[in-house]
Amino acid sequence: MNRAEYRPRIIDRQVEEYLSAFGAVCIEGPKWCGKTWTSAHHSKSEIYIGDPAGNFQNRQLAELSPELVLDGDTPRLIDEWQEVPSLWDAVRYRVDQTPRKGQFILTGSATPNHKGILHSGAGRIARLRMRPMALYESGASSGEVSLEALCHGELAPAMTGEVDLRGLIELIVRGGWPGSLGLPASQAALLPAEYLNAVINDDVYRMDGVKRDTSKMRLLLRSLARNESTTATNKTLMRDIKAIDEEDIDSATVSAYLDIFKRLFITDNQPPFSAGIRSSVRVKQTEKRHFADPSLACALLRATPTGLLNDLATLGFLFEALCERDLRIYAEAFGASLYHYQDYKNQEIDAVIELPDGQWCAFEIKLGANQLDAAAANLLAIKGQIEKDPKGRPPAVLGVICGMSSAAYRRPDGVFVAPITALKP
Repeated sequence: MNRAEYRPRIIDRQVEEYLSAFGAVCIEGPKWCGKTWTSAHHSKSEIYIGDPAGNFQNRQLAELSPELVLDGDTPRLIDEWQEVPSLWDAVRYRVDQTPRKGQFILTGSATPNHKGILHSGAGRIARLRMRPMALYESGASSGEVSLEALCHGELAPAMTGEVDLRGLIELIVRGGWPGSLGLPASQAALLPAEYLNAVINDDVYRMDGVKRDTSKMRLLLRSLARNESTTATNKTLMRDIKAIDEEDIDSATVSAYLDIFKRLFITDNQPPFSAGIRSSVRVKQTEKRHFADPSLACALLRATPTGLLNDLATLGFLFEALCERDLRIYAEAFGASLYHYQDYKNQEIDAVIELPDGQWCAFEIKLGANQLDAAAANLLAIKGQIEKDPKGRPPAVLGVICGMSSAAYRRPDGVFVAPITALKP
């Protein structure tokens, strides 16, 4: 690669940190999110297992003698290692034999089954999850507001500029794929659709050599798109497929295919948060459904910018997905984690960020500025109920992440407001 053309990514700092602490780093994530470019940026030599040159001679060499492909200047990039799973053990063994830090960077766009992998690599190979570009990485966010500072109650009021709704919709439809940067919106929208075709028609089979019903996979993916940013259960997905697509799919198939989507990093669900928030209220333990990027849901729904302008309900769910993708990327950059909150009283918090010290922050996500008052009232009500519980642990910060807001500020009630187009880690 031409390193002069490399566009910095938020994960860069973590890659450097992990290379200084572990013998090898494995960077995982969906295809086309930039793993190879980022890994090559941090490496001094590389081998591409999926390179078709010489009738896939790199893969053949790795299969015949995995240790031979490990030789080279370090850090050495081994791209798409999962195509030859025995490489994992070869790397782990090499790190054991020559205990130096930062020897290898492995990339993978699928999690193989454990067949052929003898050792977990714990303590030798660290894992990092990479995602499509957040708005700050692609240049669509000004970065005037630091999420880390906001989570510590620090925000300097600022006018962040007017936001165009059509432009915001384009960012959702386009997605965070590095390959679409600079393309007209109509062309950029083709990439997520082609991504799904490539994964379903090729990667699903290459993952373990098992042929599956791709038509039912597509039905399930469309159902997931219709239920983006919700806590729909597997039974709900089954009912949705039968009601909308007039097809039956059994629970075992749904579970198996969802596992495949997870292993291929197509989905990236948001886990539930409890962690002792309240002792007297039962908290639901259901994940919130997300694709790796909201553009995938748009492709499955055949959602166009004009269509979304006329369907604000769907746009709201997709905007929430965009924000939660970015919040997760930003939060993980400073050691925090993203969750959601939902209890059996039907009280919800769109995004919960738990800091490394155990403190947590509650954020609502709203597309329109006219929704700010209701969002703030919901946060304050939940915080008040938690404070009444002797064992409750209330959030340290309340905030609303907004789409159509032109300013970042703290309201008189103490709730922060920040536009997603002004956020950075």
